[in-house]
Amino acid sequence: MRLARYDNGRIGVVTAGGIVDVTDAAGVDPLAWPPIDPTRLVADFDRLRPALERAAAEGTPVPVSQVKLLTPIPWPNKVVAFPVNYHAHGAEMGAGYRATNQGFFLKPNSSLSGAGEPVVLPDLPGREVHHESELGIVIGKTARNVARADWKDYVFGYACLLDMVVRGREERVARKAYDTFCPVGPWITTADEVPDPTALRMRLWVDEELRQDANTKDLVLDIPGMIEMASAVMTLYPGDIIATGTPEGVGPVVAGNKIRIEIDHCGEMIVDVVQGTGGRASMFEEPYQLVKKA
Repeated sequence: MRLARYDNGRIGVVTAGGIVDVTDAAGVDPLAWPPIDPTRLVADFDRLRPALERAAAEGTPVPVSQVKLLTPIPWPNKVVAFPVNYHAHGAEMGAGYRATNQGFFLKPNSSLSGAGEPVVLPDLPGREVHHESELGIVIGKTARNVARADWKDYVFGYACLLDMVVRGREERVARKAYDTFCPVGPWITTADEVPDPTALRMRLWVDEELRQDANTKDLVLDIPGMIEMASAVMTLYPGDIIATGTPEGVGPVVAGNKIRIEIDHCGEMIVDVVQGTGGRASMFEEPYQLVKKA
C-alpha cells in the first residue's frame, strides 16, 4: 500500500487511478494539533488496514497532480540520520570516518516537508546548500535492542528522503536543521511492497543533470545494522524515520532548481528550490568553500 498525506492533512491511498481519500477510515483528524494522528496510524496499521483497503476500493480517485503532497509523518518522535554511509561519498568529502564508527545524529521534526512543498534556502551569503539523496525507513512498532536478524519485523515502510545541508564545519545538526531541510515522500510504500530494500537503486537529478546514482547494497552500515545500532542506544517508536545516508555526487542547489529523487519501488519526488529571506546566524558568518577530494 502507498499511503500519502496531502492538502490540509488528509490521508490517501495512492492507486493506479490516483489518490483515494481514506482519512475517516484511518481515524485521522487533519486539523488536530499536534499532528500525531499519522503516527498513530502507523502504530495501528495492522488493525486499520482492512478498513483502509475497503475505503480505497470504494472511493473515487483523484489525480495525484491535483493535490499538494505533504510529509507523510509530520510528528515522529525522532528522525535518525546516519552520516558518511557510502565509501565513495566519504572519499569525496575527505572524511576519515564512516557510520559504522561515527554513529548517528538527529534531525528536528520541524525540518520535515513534503513533495508538494519547496526547499527554502536560508539567506546565508558565502554558503552553499547541498542536496543529499537518501532512503527513508519508517519504523512500524516499538523497538529496543533489536537483533540484526529481526530487523524486518520493525519496519513499516520506505520513502524518498532529501537531507539538505548548509555546507561548512559547524555542528552537523545546526547545518541540517532548517525548516524544509528534510523532504520526505512522495508517500510511504509499505514494506510488503518493497521486495528487497537492501538492493534499491536511488538516483537524484538537479533540473536535468543526474548527480547521484547508487544502490543501497553499497551502504557501509546496512539497513539491518542501522536498526540494530539505533535501537541499542534508544527506543525507536512507530513513525520514527531513519535516513540511511547519501552516496557520492552531493552538490549545491540554487533558487529556481528542481530536485528530483527516484528510488526503486518508492516512487519519485520532485521539489522546487526557492530563496528565503531569513535564516542568518552568527555561526555562518564566515564563508566556506568545499574542496572535494579527487
